Amino acid sequence: MPKPPLNLYLAAPRGFCAGVDRAIKIVEMALEKWGAPVFVRHEIVHNKFVVDGLREKGAIFVEELDECPEDRPVIFSAHGVPKSVPAEAQRREMVYVDATCPLVSKVHIEAQRHADNGLQMIMIGHKGHPETVGTMGQLPKGEVLLVETVADVAEVQVRDPERLAFVTQTTLSIDDTAEIITALKARFPGIVGPHKEDICYATTNRQEAVKAMAPKCDAMLVVGAPNSSNSRRLVEVGAKAGCGYTQLVQRAADIDWRALEGISSIGITAGASAPEALIDEVIAACHERFEVATELVETAVENVEFKIPRVLRIPA
Repeated sequence: MPKPPLNLYLAAPRGFCAGVDRAIKIVEMALEKWGAPVFVRHEIVHNKFVVDGLREKGAIFVEELDECPEDRPVIFSAHGVPKSVPAEAQRREMVYVDATCPLVSKVHIEAQRHADNGLQMIMIGHKGHPETVGTMGQLPKGEVLLVETVADVAEVQVRDPERLAFVTQTTLSIDDTAEIITALKARFPGIVGPHKEDICYATTNRQEAVKAMAPKCDAMLVVGAPNSSNSRRLVEVGAKAGCGYTQLVQRAADIDWRALEGISSIGITAGASAPEALIDEVIAACHERFEVATELVETAVENVEFKIPRVLRIPA
């Protein structure tokens, strides 16, 4: 039987961003420098394939610092941690490496600067997400108020409506965040925003590529983990941008082919913590079932690189 034809659109950019790439390198270099085991507080990035690969090399993933012994190095995940975590590591005289994405660290610095100027913070983010927990944990309890939706903006109770600033989680939907910012500015006209957009370049670029690709596609596959905020946002952006059906898949084995019966075009993208190997696996699975014609949908070229912490660049 001849294979049915399929137009396959590949979003670019897609997959790993500079912050994820740096965080994974930090764990690998720590294992080279200090040997196994190296402890990592929380998943270094939200991707099971990546985490399992590092676990095989000798990384031990824990949720809290009290699960780590004093005599082994510990790494803090790319999502960032509350200030209390490095403070506790210092108190216990532990060797630690902070793999927080520099763009998340920028938000932390911003929040501290506003607090130093006497402003209460409003954070646009998802409750319980490690990045949100880390950013809110930069300041004392009550100094950062969380809003997730436009409806939350109407309900939030602030200390002084004239002395407010806002920051955002870096992995949100650009469009949804814009609506919440508009609501904040309408209710609190004097609220101070960031000098430059908090949503990171990689999140923005991946969402823009999906917007360009979505109208061409009957269906879209987003390679990423269910606990990855930026991957889940790509699913939402694809649906809003005109793609009739979007699946979030961790790898090729997760694809629901029955839902894709009769389609003639598929778009493929990946969240910022999904490695190229998993994207290639999904592309190969499409080739197995269809006669594929591939087109790249490129909206930006990325050449960002972040430095590895000095402690890992100097000999042991």
